[in-house]
Amino acid sequence: MDVEIIGFIAAILTTSAFVPQVLKVWKSKSTMGVSVSMYLVMLLGVFLWGVYGYIIESMSIMIANTVTGFLQLMILVLIFKNKNKNKD
Repeated sequence: MDVEIIGFIAAILTTSAFVPQVLKVWKSKSTMGVSVSMYLVMLLGVFLWGVYGYIIESMSIMIANTVTGFLQLMILVLIFKNKNKNKD
């Protein structure tokens, strides 16, 4: 069994864990209780994991962290967008 398959399975599971949060924020248009600092720290970690994946040439790490980073960016954009709406 190719070890990269384990990486892809782990990538699918950990990345998909962010989907419910994105959907909840998207549908409810509410980011109350969502931690900006947690998402910023996670985004930095995901970015560094992506760099690491690139260095060791692991497609599963690169793909998973690209998708996860995109999902985290979506949450951050919605957080800041909703904060600006609340100021109006």
